Amino acid sequence: MTGETKGRPVEPPDAGVPLHHRVPDLGALELLLAVARLGSLGRAARTLGITQPAASSRIRSMERQLGVALVERSPRGSRLTDAGVLVTDWARRVVEAAEAFDAGTQALRGRRDSRLRVAASMTIAEYLLPGWLIALRAQRPGTAVSLLAGNSRVVAERLLAGEADLGFVEGLDVPAGLDGAVIGHDRLIVVAAPSHPWARRRTELTAVELAATPLILRERGSGTRQVLDAALAEAGGLAEPLLELASTTAVKSAVVSEAAPSVVSELAVREELTAGRLVEVPVRALRLGRELRAVWPAGQRPVGPARDLLGLTRRVS
Repeated sequence: MTGETKGRPVEPPDAGVPLHHRVPDLGALELLLAVARLGSLGRAARTLGITQPAASSRIRSMERQLGVALVERSPRGSRLTDAGVLVTDWARRVVEAAEAFDAGTQALRGRRDSRLRVAASMTIAEYLLPGWLIALRAQRPGTAVSLLAGNSRVVAERLLAGEADLGFVEGLDVPAGLDGAVIGHDRLIVVAAPSHPWARRRTELTAVELAATPLILRERGSGTRQVLDAALAEAGGLAEPLLELASTTAVKSAVVSEAAPSVVSELAVREELTAGRLVEVPVRALRLGRELRAVWPAGQRPVGPARDLLGLTRRVS
């Protein structure tokens, strides 16, 4: 009976040994092909940029691994044995397959690197990302960037759904299911129109007064709202907002029109404060600082354009 024992196939002697222990690596196969092509171990070594002793050692190691002699050496050069001719033919197919594999992975990287999907919370999207993306454009002119602006909760949802490659949020911590890195810091400030009574106060506003006043605020789920809710929890929590708006630009417009004060990112109101369209209202003993973070799905470090953009955030901020 051949090939079977008691009805079961007979396994080859090396069946339990992993393939990478039984098959020479690509470097060794490329060296064997070069010897076959050039007829000299020395010339093959020079072509591949290694020393002749290293090439000899690699051929001997391959012969021990395969259990057959592959190359005969003489003063006139090197020639393949009969077994070496067969192994070289098989090696050529393996190397050609590896070249096809490499070409395919390069095409995949090219496809990946041709686009970048960014999701960012509103303040970062409006006031920081434009500078970062201009710098990325200079570094990667062939990458098309799409930007989704939303609150921090939306950013997390897009990343977890695989609809964004990199995100930016402004909340108190990293959303569940994501990893992140701090890329900067921001401060929330109370602002009012110049005609509002708070703009003419001689004393600092208290946290209790701020908490009890109906304000114009960003919607729940935004990083700004998250930080403000936490900061005023001990002062009784926020009163019912006068207005809840989905963008910082809308909030600023409403405050300038004298509807009510607000709490917004200092980054977002620099121009209005300088021009006198808004006034900062000091608040006593209230910490409203926050960290700005880049975020991505847990366990998946950014690669390609996303990695480059992450690096730029630290240089351009």
